[in-house]
Amino acid sequence: MALPYLEAVLCFMILMYIFETYLDIRQHRALKLPTLPKPLLGVISDEKFERSRAYSLDKSYFHFIHEAVTILMDTTILYYRVLPWFWKKSGELVTNVGLNAENEIIHTLAFLAGAMVWSQITDLPFSLYSTFVIEARHGFNKQTIWLFIRDMIKGILLSMILGPPIVAAIIYIVQIGGPYLAIYLWGFMFVLALLMMTIYPIVIAPLFNKFTPLPEGVLREKIEKLAASLKFPLKKLFVVDGSTRSSHSNAYMYGFFKNKRIVLYDTLIQQCSNEDEIVSVIAHELGHWKLNHTVYSFVAVQLLMFLQFGGYTLVRNSKDLFESFGFEDQPIIIGLIIFQHTIIPIQHLLSFCLNLVSRAFEFQADAFAKNLGYAPQLRAALVKLQV
Repeated sequence: MALPYLEAVLCFMILMYIFETYLDIRQHRALKLPTLPKPLLGVISDEKFERSRAYSLDKSYFHFIHEAVTILMDTTILYYRVLPWFWKKSGELVTNVGLNAENEIIHTLAFLAGAMVWSQITDLPFSLYSTFVIEARHGFNKQTIWLFIRDMIKGILLSMILGPPIVAAIIYIVQIGGPYLAIYLWGFMFVLALLMMTIYPIVIAPLFNKFTPLPEGVLREKIEKLAASLKFPLKKLFVVDGSTRSSHSNAYMYGFFKNKRIVLYDTLIQQCSNEDEIVSVIAHELGHWKLNHTVYSFVAVQLLMFLQFGGYTLVRNSKDLFESFGFEDQPIIIGLIIFQHTIIPIQHLLSFCLNLVSRAFEFQADAFAKNLGYAPQLRAALVKLQV
């Protein structure tokens, strides 16, 4: 008798939705409290608190609807065997246009192309509402509808360029992997991760935003002095035009070895009242580097990815697993999708643990900046960023 894999997956998905909705309801009730938390008394004005509370409540209501629609669509797709139907239809489409549906790479690309179209259609209303209603209502959205459409088209074109060779490589590796499949898959994804970390900030990110060198002046001097004092190999210092899309602000760093770069959002520069507040945010980010948080996170992700691929190799030829989800054959991409669904319980547990670690890292980076003497400035900057 075949094990009820599909039923188990659906059951856990629904249970997790109920549990997370319960947590969201608790958070929503907290957001509705009309008084400032004690640590923020005298720090944030009542007017700003009310505006912040209204924004958070709007996002909370939106989140409830988005999650309800998502779980409804996901359970419907799985329960009514939409995936095997769509796999079959994509094969028929490949045949109708004169291509060989027996070629699994071609069949898979057709399947994923249809899935991408479906994803764009179902996500678009939520993206539009979030950006042009909620964000605009509270004064955060700065982009036009044409910029939104342009970004969406660029994203689709990038997927069409980068996706097919990556998918083809994964299928080929699985086909020839043999007993060392998990190692080969992990090795490929490891190299791909390094490649994307290299080309994304240099090639892809500039397609969406404009990066300009931070002008000479007091701010640049202070950041360079801080980097030098920590022996951070700063090569370039950029300002990105985040204000073209949103008034939210941030800062980040990237690069390998002795070729590091720091990027400031122009909104961060606009919102902080003096250079030291901006430098304190950079000190926090440099704390992540100095304390090796980025390295630890990357290693943890690689380890988890290797374990996932190891688990996939154990079940990829399970006929019962595929039949439970309505498939007569065993396509490689479908096996990967099904496997991701079957380990949802483990993924939620790992996500919870990684969130705990991430929070600890954030507190450590704050303490690092504090120990450098930026406590008052960082406190003021973080309040402004949150507001």
